Amino acid sequence: MFEEGLDPASYRDPSGRVYIRDGRVFRTVMPYASGDFEYVQSTGLIEELEKEGLIVESKQVDPAILGDEIAGACYVIEHQRLPFISYPYEWSFPALKAASLLHLEIQLRSLAKGITLSDASAYNVQFVGPKPIFIDRLSLRRYQEGEFWLGHKQFCEQFLNPLLIRSIFGIPHNSWYRGALEGITSDDLVGLLPWRRKLTWKILTNVVLPAVFQKKATKELVAEQAKSYKNRKLPLITFRRILESLKEWISGLKPADTGKSVWSDYAKTHSYSSEELGHKRKFVSNFIESLKPKLVGDLGSNTGDYAAVALMAGVEYVVGFDYDQKALEIAFSRAQEERLQYLPLYLDAANPAPDQGWAQRERKGLNSRLTADAILALAFTHHLAIGRNIPLPELLNWLISLAPHGVIEFVPKSDPMVKHMLNFREDIFQDYTEERFLSYLESLANILETEVVSSTGRRLIRYSRR
Repeated sequence: MFEEGLDPASYRDPSGRVYIRDGRVFRTVMPYASGDFEYVQSTGLIEELEKEGLIVESKQVDPAILGDEIAGACYVIEHQRLPFISYPYEWSFPALKAASLLHLEIQLRSLAKGITLSDASAYNVQFVGPKPIFIDRLSLRRYQEGEFWLGHKQFCEQFLNPLLIRSIFGIPHNSWYRGALEGITSDDLVGLLPWRRKLTWKILTNVVLPAVFQKKATKELVAEQAKSYKNRKLPLITFRRILESLKEWISGLKPADTGKSVWSDYAKTHSYSSEELGHKRKFVSNFIESLKPKLVGDLGSNTGDYAAVALMAGVEYVVGFDYDQKALEIAFSRAQEERLQYLPLYLDAANPAPDQGWAQRERKGLNSRLTADAILALAFTHHLAIGRNIPLPELLNWLISLAPHGVIEFVPKSDPMVKHMLNFREDIFQDYTEERFLSYLESLANILETEVVSSTGRRLIRYSRR
């Protein structure tokens, strides 16, 4: 849960700060940004983007609502609160691609109104289901004739370069991006590229040459050169062509590793019979219908089968988590095609995103953001308990901490999947039994219902946290 008061993530912006008050989201507009704010408001751009769902909805409110802590603010606006805040290092390839295309679309639409974006931060984009939405209204400002695209470097490092390492090398961006919160530098990417790639026109102009110029500028730029650089002009038509070229290029990018993964075919290769699968879906559906949760976290979401079941049963929003890139991509495409209020995100559950950034408060860890009413952890716990050596008491304690209600699936050692996992290692998991599992769970929660849903002994357990 985001803490009440000033949002630590907004500390960098002199235009205005974000405040959370009684679950509502407010943003101040300081004198520094008031002129641009008024100009943008006068053009009708915000209303157009809001109508199309491209920018978060907002309205002006009385500054007195925030009291003395916002002294000096010219305006206060209230933003629509989003179901869940995610970060670029949690997005799948198609999600990052969708976010980058949204940023370019916002920039192009803005230029047509005499407006531009002051930066190109990927953190200015969020998702509602699989649909990206722009959230930083104050980064829109009046365009100055002939100005360069000051956000080009940031766009490349936070959007383009992470897409390219997957598109060229088949390497997911997530871990690298999480370790370098401002994105993947062009200098780092250039160091990986073979010469034939460096000389392709789009990579040369958007990655290689900017990295070379940046190095040269860092070493040699003096006051006179800096002044000359600022005096250069970029015609508007050229600016638009750059944006349109990037949009066309990124639209065609695809991951290099297009084969199947271990889990992307799980929905077809699991050990359930069709009848058993029906029992499992019914159990989940009954759980949702009886509890009526608004937000569900689906751990080990795979391609979204049970997220879809939960949504059909009445839940308002599902945030899914998985570490398999192909499964995430299928889930994201499914959410788009079926228009599901479902956002699948990357998560290595044995190493979840921590609090990090400035003062370890700028980017919140998973536990701080996931305010779910319930969780689903189906065919999930054995991957951590056996696959990653997480002791059952610690694993269950973490799961129960995520939401007050949930359904957990216990997969016994007799199940073919666990047998397969143990084929490759010594069975040191004497504690991994159904009896111990239920005993540990009962020490943390009330067990409300259980059902064996497969011939191999898989058991679903519904619980309520004490």
